[in-house]
Amino acid sequence: MVTMDARRIFLDTNILISAIVPDSPRYFHARGVLQRLERSISELWISRQVLREFLSALTRPQVFVKQFPLSALLTAANEYEQVFVVAEDHALVTQQLYFLLDKIPCGGKQVHDANIVATMLAFDISQLVTYNTEDFSRFSGLIEVVSEV
Repeated sequence: MVTMDARRIFLDTNILISAIVPDSPRYFHARGVLQRLERSISELWISRQVLREFLSALTRPQVFVKQFPLSALLTAANEYEQVFVVAEDHALVTQQLYFLLDKIPCGGKQVHDANIVATMLAFDISQLVTYNTEDFSRFSGLIEVVSEV
């Protein structure tokens, strides 16, 4: 049960993907991370962007991923929506994104990472759990980036 003192934690797409793909090298680790977090008093957050990235990544060919039926992916995405708090994109997220892009050099695919950080800032989420800690290191003054909990 989440209390008012619970910390908010944002889950990056790669954690959710690794936890659902048995052939992923991080499958057991990701499942353990999610289990530990679900037992904690933390609020676990994702965003609509994370759900889109999840579907996008698992519907294109991957080295270690067998092709999932789309119905299974949609079921998993729906389950994630029920289990985690979903941050909606809205004007404050966009304003935070513009602020970040103006202050912290990034471009191309890095804009997606900046949007995750913008979402976190807009919803007062301080910690990001991701396997791509390097990708988010430029934002370390604004959020805490971890791969292990």
